[in-house]
Amino acid sequence: MEQKGKLFVVGFGPGDFKHITTRAVEALQESDFIIGYKTYVELIQDLLTDQTVISTGMTEEVSRAQEAVKQAENGKKVAVISSGDAGVYGMAGLVYEVLIEKGWKEETGVEIEIIPGISAINSCASLLGAPIMHDSCTISLSDHLTPWDLIAKRVEAAAQADFVIALYNPRSGRRTRQIVETQRILLKYRSPETPVGLVKSAYRERQDIVITNLAEMLNHDIGMLTTVVIGNSSTFLYDNKMITPRGYQRKYTLNAEKQPLKPHQRLQKEAEPWAMDQETGLTQGSYEEAAVGLLTKAPAPEKKSTSFEIAMEALSRVSGQSAAQSITPPLVQQEMESLFELAVSPGVANKQFTPRQMMMLAEVVGEKGTMEYTPNHKIILKIPTTEPDSIMEKLQSVGFLLSPIGDVVTLKACDFCDGEKAESIPYADELQQVLGGIEMPKELNIGFNGCGMACYTAVIDDIGIVFRKGKFDLFLGAKPVGRTAHPGQPVAEGIEPDRLVELITNIVEEYKQNAHPNERLFKYFKRVKKIQGYQYQDMAPKIKIEPAPCGD
Repeated sequence: MEQKGKLFVVGFGPGDFKHITTRAVEALQESDFIIGYKTYVELIQDLLTDQTVISTGMTEEVSRAQEAVKQAENGKKVAVISSGDAGVYGMAGLVYEVLIEKGWKEETGVEIEIIPGISAINSCASLLGAPIMHDSCTISLSDHLTPWDLIAKRVEAAAQADFVIALYNPRSGRRTRQIVETQRILLKYRSPETPVGLVKSAYRERQDIVITNLAEMLNHDIGMLTTVVIGNSSTFLYDNKMITPRGYQRKYTLNAEKQPLKPHQRLQKEAEPWAMDQETGLTQGSYEEAAVGLLTKAPAPEKKSTSFEIAMEALSRVSGQSAAQSITPPLVQQEMESLFELAVSPGVANKQFTPRQMMMLAEVVGEKGTMEYTPNHKIILKIPTTEPDSIMEKLQSVGFLLSPIGDVVTLKACDFCDGEKAESIPYADELQQVLGGIEMPKELNIGFNGCGMACYTAVIDDIGIVFRKGKFDLFLGAKPVGRTAHPGQPVAEGIEPDRLVELITNIVEEYKQNAHPNERLFKYFKRVKKIQGYQYQDMAPKIKIEPAPCGD
């Protein structure tokens, strides 16, 4: 019987072993694979034994989720780790998205267990005092996956509603304006003296806690490891602690032994005669008789009314609209823009843009989007939009070749002779049709040269193809950057043209199925030693390299 895999999505809290749950520890020790951001893997290293560890960089969340699902479908037990709680800006939702994309059903698919952890809003609040005793919310200031305009709307809404706010991912090395803009928005609605807590690396070795206020918060160090907790209008400071009362209108007297109202009485109607939904009769209060008399100039009706109904009747007479028309707010149902990213080029072996294409680029990008030219004659577009399909149709209508960006197959054919050596170009076109844009563990570049001059330098791409004397030469595993950069190793000469597409497809498929997330082709080739029968040879420089001044 085939072993059934399982996915654990583990939130391990702030990072201190004392704050990780027993179930989380059990799941980690039960797993065959541990998959996570490399910094998080280091935090739990002492809890691991002989599990296979796959760690990737900060922006590799999708590849981690895909690898976890793949290993679980292969019958393995896999733990995907997140700091804090995996369901709060963690990996839980992304794992479910990958499963759903593959048609997963709970009854028939791999088993999944989400193991909760202490989120930053909770761990940081405990160090600051009691700042989130009343209604609170979390907002991530990272616009990596969410357009900034939408984040700003959420900050404004939370500020207006007087929420206690916990800001996640407030600032990074390249992302500095978001926290400044957030402070500006908050100061429109809150006092400059509003208490603010800054907690960096809660419950870790480099923990740092600062209590400040809204006006001065930017005078302190705020980074990606900082959680910013901003009080509401009732939050106060006492002995360097942030305290938010449980209610705006206290119904208890702290210095009295006997409370006027016990907790179970505070929400009863008798305790709040001013409530708009309080049912009252004409004999229970002269304020209603006065209100009805002013409205009707006639004796009050015999039937019981509520203060809410009376207020609505008054509002309708003043406005000339029905009560429902007067108070029903418009339904907030707006389409939210997302950031649509794609690459465009004139063609596989064409670097010449037409005037119509350039005009269309300007039209679809508009004032809010961006265009970035790349060395392989593609332009990367980033466009805030609610209609990505419409943008694609417009770009295709002027002859653009569209392709996704990120960890996908990218093919670039030589074009310095403007395609004069065109005999091999149909094979480049076919490779683009078969492989272009396919998701990979890491970006995979295929370079295609149409003659033996190899002027496009295909040999420095992950897969280099050179057309020479009517046949193809193949190079694999180049390392194009770094102090140990080297070209791809020549693995085959004289490949018949009718074999090329199938051979390259098999190489790409093997790499896709077996490489670790974020593992470049040259690293994979070095690790497995053989791809499609081609033997690995060490192409790294043999000279001794002195340490760089930067320490790398």
